[in-house]
Amino acid sequence: MRVAAIDIGTNTVLLLVAELNEQGGLVPVLERAEITRLGQGVDRARSLDPAAVERTLACLRDYATEIAKHGVARLDVVGTSAMRDAAAASGPGANFIDSARAILGTPPRVISGDEEASLAFSGGLAGLGLSGEVTAFDIGGGSTEIIRGILDGGVAHIAERQSLDMGSVRLFERHVRTDPPSAAEMAAVRTFVLDQLLPLTRPPSRQPLVGMAGTVTTVAAVARGVAPYDPAQIHGVRLSHREVVETARRFCELPIEARKQLAGLEEKRADVIPVGAVILETIVTWANAEEIVVSDRGVRWGVALQLAKALLTSAGKSGA
Repeated sequence: MRVAAIDIGTNTVLLLVAELNEQGGLVPVLERAEITRLGQGVDRARSLDPAAVERTLACLRDYATEIAKHGVARLDVVGTSAMRDAAAASGPGANFIDSARAILGTPPRVISGDEEASLAFSGGLAGLGLSGEVTAFDIGGGSTEIIRGILDGGVAHIAERQSLDMGSVRLFERHVRTDPPSAAEMAAVRTFVLDQLLPLTRPPSRQPLVGMAGTVTTVAAVARGVAPYDPAQIHGVRLSHREVVETARRFCELPIEARKQLAGLEEKRADVIPVGAVILETIVTWANAEEIVVSDRGVRWGVALQLAKALLTSAGKSGA
């Protein structure tokens, strides 16, 4: 039995097709990520840009073809920060959900920040081999989720979660006007991020700090020279605070054309990666962490785990 999950993010649309094994776990069959920048201009306009909608629908058409090839039993599609911002909007892009439903046969559902945090925690921690108390964070294009919980026998129990309106695309559009970004622009980003973090409870020392999503995996790939990108070399890698700081500095000092040449950096992410890396650096510094554990997984894996559980429950009832 196979399941598919699509995560329509502010910057990236991610697809996971996974197969249930005999133990009820998930084995990835296909993983895809395409930067479509659905959240282009959403922070300002609170509506979806028509060009961004068309890029994202084109990606979904491609994904629909892949899903049909792989004989998927169940599909779920979720939309996060950009779709939350534009949920009540009218005008261009307002029919995005209907268009996506026509392509996929399943309408994207706009999930809350709390649900996004829950899915990121359960999915992002899968396969890391951690146990006990964990703090995790997911840096997206429009929002960042910070989650504290416990891993017990591979099952994630959430104790506290926060969704903050700070992401690489959102803060890039608000603060960056120069190339490379100026020191003043990056200082404004750091100040905003720190203002969001200071009211939160700082993670206890020596507790694992897990970072997930494209900004974190890109920083890890560039820091370790992983090119072409390979999830197996990134998922579970431990990245030191020093490596985070030095990689963020490189991104901020180089103009965009030079950033595009860096091994491990996808060209479409080159404009916003300095901001994303500064968000990451500020989180790690705020947490007073010596290192982070990098996760290549996240919301899509959390969605797929829910689908797998539903399939197993359905199969159990049928066999009863």
